[in-house]
Amino acid sequence: MRAMNNPNFPDWHGTTILAVRKDGATVIAGDGQVSMGPTIVKGAAKKVRRLAGGKVVAGFAGATADAFTLIERLETKLEQYPAQLARACVDLAKDWRTDRYLRRLEAMLLVADAGAIYTVTGVGDVLEPDATSGGSVAAIGSGGNYALAAALALIDTDLPAEAIARKAMAIAAGICVYTNGSLTVEVL
Repeated sequence: MRAMNNPNFPDWHGTTILAVRKDGATVIAGDGQVSMGPTIVKGAAKKVRRLAGGKVVAGFAGATADAFTLIERLETKLEQYPAQLARACVDLAKDWRTDRYLRRLEAMLLVADAGAIYTVTGVGDVLEPDATSGGSVAAIGSGGNYALAAALALIDTDLPAEAIARKAMAIAAGICVYTNGSLTVEVL
């Protein structure tokens, strides 16, 4: 990712966003920690938002102001393409990649509706979860890999989607120093 090579971008540390879809429920959970280098500057930030009249949930990692700009753009795309999350995400990624202003934004989005989960990046990626997870688990942020691994280990259990997300986020918070247990959880 471009931002990781940008010396002016402080770091990608300070968030974990996880999406889990199981048995008709889609959940996005995000921790609340905001870090600047080795310092925690906020412990209860809300990095998960409902969009499109509550039918879409988006979580973000990266620079907060940049993420808010992207979420606003995504909301505009969702108004332009109602009930077409994939098309809205692809259109956003295209704009993000080609627009001179947007290209400088340092964030990632994890977006879901009742039927799909997408990771949207500034390099033009719109990614669905890998088939190894049955297309049902995705994560971003500094603790994303920890939460992803935990959720993948739990997805075949009897736990519902929200319980999997909460337990996986707790595991990530226990491992990643840039992730905490103050969660925002949105369920579709």
